[in-house]
Amino acid sequence: MTPPSTPAGGDARHGGVPHRRRVLLPLALAQFICSFAGSNMNVMIDDISKDLHTTVQGVQTAITVFLLVMAALMIPGGILSDRYGRKRCLVAGLSVYGVGALLSAAAPGLGVLILGNSILEGIGTALLIPPVYILTTLLFTEVTDRARAFGAIMAMGGIGAAAGPLLGGLITSALSWRAAFVFQALVVLAIVLLSRQLVDPLPADPEQEFDTVGAVLSACGLTLVVLGILAADNNLWLMLALLVAGVLVLVWFFAWVRARERSGARPLLTTSLFRNRTSNLGLITQHVQWLVLMGLSFVVAAYLQVVRHYDAIKTGVIFSASTFGLLVTSLGARRFAERRSPRTLIMAGFATTVGGLAILIGFAHASPSVWSFVPGLLLIGLGIGVMLTPAVNVVQSSFGEELQGEISGLSRSVSNLGSSVGTAIAGTILVADPAIGPYGVALVVLGAIGLGGLVAASRLPRGHPGQRS
Repeated sequence: MTPPSTPAGGDARHGGVPHRRRVLLPLALAQFICSFAGSNMNVMIDDISKDLHTTVQGVQTAITVFLLVMAALMIPGGILSDRYGRKRCLVAGLSVYGVGALLSAAAPGLGVLILGNSILEGIGTALLIPPVYILTTLLFTEVTDRARAFGAIMAMGGIGAAAGPLLGGLITSALSWRAAFVFQALVVLAIVLLSRQLVDPLPADPEQEFDTVGAVLSACGLTLVVLGILAADNNLWLMLALLVAGVLVLVWFFAWVRARERSGARPLLTTSLFRNRTSNLGLITQHVQWLVLMGLSFVVAAYLQVVRHYDAIKTGVIFSASTFGLLVTSLGARRFAERRSPRTLIMAGFATTVGGLAILIGFAHASPSVWSFVPGLLLIGLGIGVMLTPAVNVVQSSFGEELQGEISGLSRSVSNLGSSVGTAIAGTILVADPAIGPYGVALVVLGAIGLGGLVAASRLPRGHPGQRS
C-alpha cells in the first residue's frame, strides 16, 4: 500500500528540500528532547539528591524508571498511533510530557519527581516517539532519502543523549536543576507549534482492535526484569525472584500472542515480526547501542561527581567530547549510507566504541587529569554516531507499511529497554561504592556487551536494506 500524496501534510516525496526540513524539524526535535531527558539528570545526581533529601540510588531509580516506562509502553504506543492517528498521538504525547516536565520542576520530593519525570514523561514519550518513526518511514520511501531522514532524527536523538549532561550541567550551574525541566517544557511547546504543519499520510483506523491483555503482560514482564537488575545490589534472592517472574510473564505474553493469532484476533505484536532475521539482528544492535551509551553516561557522570567531586558544569563539559564525536558522524549518515552497507557501518561503530571504552578505562585510571576522559569519550561518540542510523534503517526497512506501527513500537521499545537496562546494570555495579574499582568493572561489563553487539552486526546481510512499498 502506498500512502497518498498530501498537499499540505508534508509528503516529503513530493516536496523540495525546504519542505522536507519543515517536516523533519518537529520530528527530530521530539527525538532530541526525549533522549535529552534520559541523560541530562546524570549530571544533577548530587544537586537533586541534596535538594530532595534522597540518595544517589534514589536518583538512579528515577532515571531508570523513566527509561523503563518508555520501554514498557512503546509497543502499545505504536499500535495506538495506527488506531488514533500518528499526528494526534504525537501531540497527545507531547502534552503529557510537558505536564510531567513542569511537575518535575516543582517537585518537593523524590516521589513527585518520579511521578512527573519517570511516569508522566515516560508515558508521553511512549506516545510520541512511535509516530516519529512511522511518519519518517511513510514520508521518505527512497532508501537514501530515508537514510538521510533517519540520520537527522537519530543525530538529534544521539546529540540529545550525549549533550544532555553538558546542557543539563550548564542549566543546573547557572540556575538550578529545576530549570532543566522548564527547558524541556519550553522545547515541547515549540514542537507542538511546529507540528501543526504535519498531516498524517495515512488515515487513522479507529476500528483497529487493541490487545489490552497483551499490553499489560508485555509491560509487566519488562518491568519485572529491569527491577530484578536494580535489586541486585540489595538482595540476591529478590533479584532472582523478579528476574524469573519477569521471564515467566514474557513467556505468558508470547503464548497469549500466539493464541490470539490462532483464533484470528489481532495481537499486540504479530509473531511474523520475529521471523525476519535481518530485523532481529538490527534490533539486537539497537538494544546494545543504547545500553552502552546510557550505561556509560550514568557511570562516568556518577564517578566524576561522587568520586572526583566535579560540579554539574564541569561534568557536562567533559561529556562534550562524546557529543562532538556523535554529531560529526551522525550528520554524515547519508554519505555513509551511500558508500557503505549498514553491516559495515554498524560493525565499525561497535569496534570504535569498544576501543573508546578500553582507552577510557586505561587513561582515566592512570591519570587524574580531566583531559584523560576526552580521547575515550570522543571515540565512543564517533562509534555510536556511525551506527545509530543504519541500525534503525535496517529494522524499519525490513517491513512494509502495514506493519510500521508495530515494528516502530517494537524498535523503540527495544532501544529504550537497552537504555534502562544499561543504567540499571551500570548503576547496580557502581552505586554501592563508586570508587575506581567498581567504575572500571562497570566499563569492562559495558565493553563486553559492546563486543556482543559487534558479533550480532557481523551476521547482518552485506547489502543495503531493501525498499518496501
